[in-house]
Amino acid sequence: GAGIVQVAAFKGYNVRLKDRDAKGLGWGLNYCNELYQKQVKRRSMLAPEADIAMGRISGTTTYDGFERCEIVVEAVFEDLELKRQILADIEALGNPELIFASNTSTIPIGEIAKNAKHPENVIGMHFFSPVHKMPLLEIIKTDKTSDRAIATTLKVGRDMGKTCIVVSDGPGFFTSRVIGSYINEAGWILQEGSSVEAIDKTMEKFGFPIGPLKLTDEVGIDVGVKAAKVLGEAFKHRLDQPTSLLVVADEGRKGRKNGKGFYLYGGEKKGVDLSVYDKLPMGRDRKDLDSDLIRDRIWLAMLNECAFCLEEGITSSPRDIDIGVIFGLGFPPFRGGICRYADEVGIPKIVATLDRLSDTYGKRLAPAQILVDMAKNNKKFYKA
Repeated sequence: GAGIVQVAAFKGYNVRLKDRDAKGLGWGLNYCNELYQKQVKRRSMLAPEADIAMGRISGTTTYDGFERCEIVVEAVFEDLELKRQILADIEALGNPELIFASNTSTIPIGEIAKNAKHPENVIGMHFFSPVHKMPLLEIIKTDKTSDRAIATTLKVGRDMGKTCIVVSDGPGFFTSRVIGSYINEAGWILQEGSSVEAIDKTMEKFGFPIGPLKLTDEVGIDVGVKAAKVLGEAFKHRLDQPTSLLVVADEGRKGRKNGKGFYLYGGEKKGVDLSVYDKLPMGRDRKDLDSDLIRDRIWLAMLNECAFCLEEGITSSPRDIDIGVIFGLGFPPFRGGICRYADEVGIPKIVATLDRLSDTYGKRLAPAQILVDMAKNNKKFYKA
């Protein structure tokens, strides 16, 4: 939430920051100020400009002043009932024009808006962390969201310097579903005996800035498990999940934030924490799969989920998919995007590979029907 406030104020918006108590509010205001002061030190901002930006931010522990807001961005943790309560509190202020945007990564916006008085004003604005660095904004519309709400959030996002995509509502929307498939397949490969290094280095060599297990450490293993639970329930008819990530999470490993994850943090030692293998199949005696197989299983799992999103109408075009995976998920930009790269590899070849992989490793890798149809008709994602 504080990250969203900092960028919005930097870009000229007057922002009201609310937290549940003075301690939380003070932390948020201090976070904004620290980011501005870092910019001053780097000479990307003058000290008076930092003061002006901080002057655009006011803080409160109540809803005082919120009735005059044009848009409210809710950014609490992933708790459906809490989000519904905040929406009800905002609507109780009596402004029928106020747009309510939830910064959620997995909970369907329609579920948040289930009891809303004005569901046409409810929309999703999924920012990526850290907000001041990540360029993508995923805007999520329901079948009741008004054009005014979509246009307003698009304008705010673009004013904040974000590259925006608009997707339809559903569990995990687009980006969380696709990054979930990236991490899910890595979890299976880990469970089958490959090492953390082999998995991450393979995907880094492919062009990702960090591998899937390192990413899980950065995001938070506990956060990943919660998201996996939501996605696993929604897509249990086709998505089988490994137990490896649950085992790691059950040991209290949360990744970088508690200094205990797949990798070592703090002290002189760096690299993989070998103790992470102790409760996994094969223990520390790892036997890596071929790097080409690791690469194909992971990137094709991502592509397959992108295809399901297109098939289900979550995304409207290959262009939005490619923008989303490059700007939000770290897909190597020199490959032109995942759909563009798939065209280059060849859809018939990809479908044949997925068929072979699904026969060996599980139904989750069975190709989406849209890919099967494209292969039969020799079609591509892009016409040219």
